Amino acid sequence: MPNGININLANKGGYMTSKDLSIFNSLRPFSVGFDDMFDQFESMLGNGSVVQSNYPPYNIRKAGKDKYAIEVAVAGFNKNDVEVEYEDNLLTIKTKDVKRTEEKEGDEVIHRGISQRSFARSFTIADDVKVNGAELKDGLLTISCEKIIPEIKKKRLIEIK
Repeated sequence: MPNGININLANKGGYMTSKDLSIFNSLRPFSVGFDDMFDQFESMLGNGSVVQSNYPPYNIRKAGKDKYAIEVAVAGFNKNDVEVEYEDNLLTIKTKDVKRTEEKEGDEVIHRGISQRSFARSFTIADDVKVNGAELKDGLLTISCEKIIPEIKKKRLIEIK
């Protein structure tokens, strides 16, 4: 979680097993204040595996020292077709009711390769990351995020008495 933006581990094409969870649990004695993170891993494990589609494709890009961008390929959708919600550290991008593009009279689709199926993709956002906004341009939805470092977490010199 170095950048503060995490996706469901199953998005990497694999499954999270109890063996994977035991690695996280072995770290509990060495952490302070990370209980919520470990609880989230346990809830992700749920019934033994979590599966999520790889659609739509996305990138997580570092856009500066403390700035990040989540880019989601949403070709064929316009801004009225897609919703971006943020609640309780969960950023969800999903489609509204999707209607197939109607063919013009006399036209015939020979091959349909551009998907217009419904989707929902979620990202877990750390407490110290602020979601600044979203922009849809040229089929790419970009969500801007910024890591806010509070004064108490900034590096400082501790005086020795």
